[in-house]
Amino acid sequence: MRTRQKLNPKGRVTLLETRQAAERGEQRGRGAVSNQTGRFEPETRHAFDDGWDTVEETAARLETTLTQESAKTIITFNKSPDISFDRTINPYRGCEHGCIYCFARPSHAYGGLSAGLDFESRLFFKPNAPELLKRELSRPGYRPRPIALGMNTDAFQPVERDTGLTREVLKILLACQHPVSLLTKSSLIERDMDIIGPMARMGLARVGVSITTLDRTLARKMEPRAATPARRLQTIRALSDAGIPVTVMTAPIIPGLTDHEIENLLEAAAQHGATGAGYVILRLPYEIKDLFHEWLVTHVPDRAAKVINTIRDMRGGKDYDARWFERGSGRGPVAKMIMQRFVRETHRLGLDTPRAALRTDLFRPPTAMDDQLELGF
Repeated sequence: MRTRQKLNPKGRVTLLETRQAAERGEQRGRGAVSNQTGRFEPETRHAFDDGWDTVEETAARLETTLTQESAKTIITFNKSPDISFDRTINPYRGCEHGCIYCFARPSHAYGGLSAGLDFESRLFFKPNAPELLKRELSRPGYRPRPIALGMNTDAFQPVERDTGLTREVLKILLACQHPVSLLTKSSLIERDMDIIGPMARMGLARVGVSITTLDRTLARKMEPRAATPARRLQTIRALSDAGIPVTVMTAPIIPGLTDHEIENLLEAAAQHGATGAGYVILRLPYEIKDLFHEWLVTHVPDRAAKVINTIRDMRGGKDYDARWFERGSGRGPVAKMIMQRFVRETHRLGLDTPRAALRTDLFRPPTAMDDQLELGF
């Protein structure tokens, strides 16, 4: 087996290439099957059979690397009308959880890396995040609104155990009494309940826990390094018992693969203390569509065609529709049925109660607060 270069500005692969990549197998403990070239690269590499029946050696285990980068800013603002928050903090780029459906994967292409295996193995962290946060919160014109922490890549992914960046960010937000919302699929968030709990009691914090499926086997293939579904339910219970409001995010719902679990998943979350719920239909922008097609052919070949066709039916015949308010919900009879089922079940379980807005009136800038930030942690 040899490789050749081929000009391909869009970085797309054919169905035949997808099938060939799937036949070559996948890296153990990783979500993506391949490391497709990013969409901004002028060339791509494709494997082909040269007729010599070459026996390929088993690929070496893919190790995770963590690279330091010096960020210029840490709070990112957005004006998307279909998103409930206008600012985020992401201490990391890339995510070791390896969720094949992750909408953040294409962001790795901006650095010349792949949205495939690179995204989940070549990670970057921002050690100056706490310093930048204090500086940005101290600006005279800053007006507090809830910061969404880790919305692009999980702020509690495995490398957080070593760097502790997310915990340092939370310390600053608590000292400044700044509101924060968190979303994770990691049990590591329980480590920081000593910070999040007091913030929640002041009306400054709430948490979302993402659960895509209750099927442990499917979860291991689809999100290989995230906590198991059962462990995430335990995390919901632990947070709830600590007085922290928890929303379960059934996201993404994958038509033809996980949509049959909506009712059971919501009921399990409610039984473990969740007080709210949300959902997003699978999104496949840019490189994700090819990566996801590869994954389907590899792991659920008997359902691959059904899933792809159902998604396209919900997106006007395309793999993705980027229009506001369409991208996360889809349209058509399947999308309507999913919405109706979700609304009915959340109402039955009491998961549709309106949430109180997080407080912003307690905020105090971090000027001359460095000593206080170290107390009690």
